[in-house]
Order: sequence, then C-alpha cells, then structure tokens
Amino acid sequence: MSDEIRDQLPDDLNVSEFVGPYQFPDNSRRRIPALLYLVIAASCLVAWFVLGRSQVDNSGYVNDGFLFVAVLLAAFAAFLLSSSWRLAVKETDALVLASQGVGFAVGHASAQQVWRGWRSRPTWRVLCYSAEEPPLKRGLVLIDAVDGTQVECLVEDNPEV
Repeated sequence: MSDEIRDQLPDDLNVSEFVGPYQFPDNSRRRIPALLYLVIAASCLVAWFVLGRSQVDNSGYVNDGFLFVAVLLAAFAAFLLSSSWRLAVKETDALVLASQGVGFAVGHASAQQVWRGWRSRPTWRVLCYSAEEPPLKRGLVLIDAVDGTQVECLVEDNPEV
C-alpha cells in the first residue's frame, strides 16, 4: 500500500547528512541591533527637538511621542549593549570543565546554553552521567561561558538505578 503513513525522521535530524557540530551564536551579535536602536533614538530626538519644539501650534506629525520613543529605544539599546557578552568558552570546553568539576569519570554528557541575571550572562548548563553502565552518579554543572568559572555544581546518586 503506497498511501500508508510511516514514521520518519525530519531532514534536519538525518545523520547521513550531518555536516558538523552545531555552532552556538555569539551573544556579541546583540551589538548590531543596539547600535541601530541608538541611531533611530538619536533621529527621533533630533526630530522632536528641531521639528516638534519649533512649531507653536504643536504639529500632528512630530509630537512628544518622538521623545518618549527616543528614551525607550535608548534604554533598550543600553540593555542590549550591556548584555552582549563575547563567548570565550565553547561547548566542548564546557564539557571538559564540567567533567573536572563533578569528581567522577564522565560517560554521557550534554551541554545547553542558558542565560542568567538581568544582564543575560551566558552560561553552559552541563548534565553529566558517570561512565558505569548503568550510570551510578549524575551531576549538573553550570559553567560561565565568558570566563570559564564554575558557577554551581550538584552531584548525586542516580535515582533511576
């Protein structure tokens, strides 16, 4: 029967078309939109100052909304600039640092990039299992992706065994 429904992997999970490890985007790319927001904020501020204040009858085209938008965009741009950290620790480096931190031989491990704090500091969250089969221990380690320091480390017996 040719119209039978079959389960299959999506194309992006097909191992035969694997082209290499996934490259996590660097947070420093946030600087580009931040600079664009600053340019737009400056343009709104100039328009408000030159066109909006010069007219006595309070123009319908340029009003105090331009000043509000300029302040809002400038504040958001400042946040983006303050949170545009450059990643110095890659995923593989985080896995090595986490295996050193847990205190046991690591078998399976996986890393996930997360952000912490109001400035969105990038952090690797690494889940490690011991090398025994089945693994007797597991650990969760947070590695700072900017300077490579260990933020937190939790090691426990594997409750699934």
